[in-house]
Amino acid sequence: MPIVFRQSDEVRRFMLTSNNIRSSLAIIWNTMEDLEHTWLSRLQQHYKVPIFPIGPLHKIAPTSRTTSLIEEDDSCLAWLDDQVPQSVIFLSVCGSLAAINETDFEEIASGLAYSSQPFLWAIQPSSIEGLEEKERLIEDFEKRTRKRGRVVKWAPQKKVLAHGSVGGFWSHCGWNSTLESLGEGVPMICRPHFADQLVNSRLLIQEWKVGLELEKVERGVIAETIRRLMVGDERKELKKNAMDMKQKLDDSFQKEEGTSNKAVNELTNFISSISFKFPL
Repeated sequence: MPIVFRQSDEVRRFMLTSNNIRSSLAIIWNTMEDLEHTWLSRLQQHYKVPIFPIGPLHKIAPTSRTTSLIEEDDSCLAWLDDQVPQSVIFLSVCGSLAAINETDFEEIASGLAYSSQPFLWAIQPSSIEGLEEKERLIEDFEKRTRKRGRVVKWAPQKKVLAHGSVGGFWSHCGWNSTLESLGEGVPMICRPHFADQLVNSRLLIQEWKVGLELEKVERGVIAETIRRLMVGDERKELKKNAMDMKQKLDDSFQKEEGTSNKAVNELTNFISSISFKFPL
């Protein structure tokens, strides 16, 4: 490990947690065997404790239930109802841990305008760094693009991705967002910020071939990447691959022999055996 990272408190905590996993009775993963068989096998060999890949967990939780700490704006769903099927690009590129600066905001806004594609942009004003009068500027942008776009502070992401009008998702590639997009067969524009997002992005683009990399936050590049995803020659293959992934995720739970369904049953039996050995 490069010395610049060795003194990081975050790295120390990560290494400590990773080491402590060895003393666990088992590990539960929010993934599925069909998605990451190779890596799960390696983890099994490394930690030498039972592992249970029971994901994607969002498929278990009802869509009506939200875990967001911010009030979601369901009104965008009515707006989506009026859009052409598979025509809308959904953006959720800022969150509680990821912010953008003033320049990036202006480039993204201009790129959306130049792309000529319908869009739904979920963005919290507080996630824009160094920008004065944030809410007014966001409102001004929405007014200029109102005929084909909608801007909200927070959207019910699972419901949006499941909507028939949504044909693409621009994401930071966090694991939950990745699974939710794959679970609905929605191809992605990938712009990771840090940590696992970088690895997830590489999987989406290079291995699963359901995503396009946004190489630069520059209006021309943004507009072109959106058009490539939504209406370009690559669209057909990206969508097909995304739908194939959706089928895999669906089968993992819906079929009796599905890998996640089996993992849940195995986990239930494992917990029962622990309760028997170590009664409360």
